Amino acid sequence: MRDMVTYDLVILGNYTKDTIVSASGTRMVDGGGFNYGAHVASMMGLKTAAVTRLSREDSHVVEALVRVGVTVFPTYTPHSTRLRLYYPTSDPDERVLSMTESGGAFTPDQVRDLEARAFLINASIREEVDLEVIRELRAKDTLLAADVQGFVRILAPDGTLVYDDWPEKQRVLAHIDILKTDAVEARRLTGQADMKAAAQDIASWGPREIVLTHRNGVLVLAGGAFYEAPFCPRKLVGRSGRGDTCIASYVAKRFTAAPEEATIWAAAVTSLKLEAEGPIKRTMDEVEELIGRVYRA
Repeated sequence: MRDMVTYDLVILGNYTKDTIVSASGTRMVDGGGFNYGAHVASMMGLKTAAVTRLSREDSHVVEALVRVGVTVFPTYTPHSTRLRLYYPTSDPDERVLSMTESGGAFTPDQVRDLEARAFLINASIREEVDLEVIRELRAKDTLLAADVQGFVRILAPDGTLVYDDWPEKQRVLAHIDILKTDAVEARRLTGQADMKAAAQDIASWGPREIVLTHRNGVLVLAGGAFYEAPFCPRKLVGRSGRGDTCIASYVAKRFTAAPEEATIWAAAVTSLKLEAEGPIKRTMDEVEELIGRVYRA
């Protein structure tokens, strides 16, 4: 039985050991939506916890989060999830993902004793978080957010991650308050090429707020209104983790701000993250400076 502590934000997702391949070369990066998101929440001064699955050989990721004040609840598994992310062009929305090993699926007992103002589900593939875990979270007095990537991706026979029909779509989304998608996922889900129309379709299935990332920025649908803000990195280096950073910063900011302000905040935080690979290692002052210089100018 864990001590009954109420966190601001708890993020759930497997650690991913990422091999990133692009025109600039091949490199290894510590990934996973929980990792990117927890660093954001810690930077913002929130009481943050991360629930993850990974191999003991990758425990340095847990140690790095603990050093920045995050409480981590790891389940150690025979293998960490291993992803290969191939970017064939300069378009950051165009990539090919493959998976060679998995850290496995979460179970309801991994979240049962946790309390938080908000939970963020950030899985890499459909099998990681099932409807039973979501119902366990929905039974809590909490805001429930999720990244749709962890529900629409499946593992193909050749090892690539592909988008597939999602039979439980409406059953799952009926439980979600804030849903993050990207432009490619939104089109696959709805058949709509227009991002605003796609966001409206997804919202009709249950989520109150839709956070949609695309190559140029973020689009939010909340309370029937749209809000937009561009990404403005000085250089594009760290595409991997873009959406993870964006949804975590949006959810964290919504504790104290309306959707319009949270949209700008998320775009600014994500812009700074895009300037380097790995989780964000910037400060609140740098985010505020960027907002004042670019978004409020």
